[in-house]
Amino acid sequence: MPPSLSQHEALVYVMVMMSAVDREMSDDEFARIGRLVQFLPAFEGFDEDQLVLVGHECAAQLAAPEGLDIVLEIVREALPERLHETAYALAVEIAAADQRIRNEEIRLLQLLRDRLGLDKLTCAAIERGALARFRK
Repeated sequence: MPPSLSQHEALVYVMVMMSAVDREMSDDEFARIGRLVQFLPAFEGFDEDQLVLVGHECAAQLAAPEGLDIVLEIVREALPERLHETAYALAVEIAAADQRIRNEEIRLLQLLRDRLGLDKLTCAAIERGALARFRK
C-alpha cells in the first residue's frame, strides 16, 4: 500500500514527478522546486529540510511497477480540491523551468489535469501565464 501524503508532500510529489518525467532532473528544475517551497503560501508549515527525503520517496514510488499511476492517485487523494489548480500550476512551473516543454511533460500535464478533474480552459490559462512569465 502506497504511503498517504500530507498536502505539502503531494505538491512536492507533483513537482518531482514533472521534473523526472523526461528522465533528467535538471539543476534548474531542482532549484526552482526549492525556491517554490520556500516562498509559496501553499507550503506554509512544511519543513524544508524534508524536501530531499520527500523527493527521494517520490522517485522510489515512480520507479515501482505502475508507479506513475499510483503517484497520481495518491496525490489526488492527498490534495484538497482547492489545491488542484495549485498542483497543476506547480507542474507547469517545473516544466517551463528549462524553457523547453517536451512531449513527456505535455503528456504528464494531461494526465494530471484529468486525474485532478481540471477543465481545459483553466489549464490553458495557467499555461499561458507561465509562458508570459518565462518569455524573454
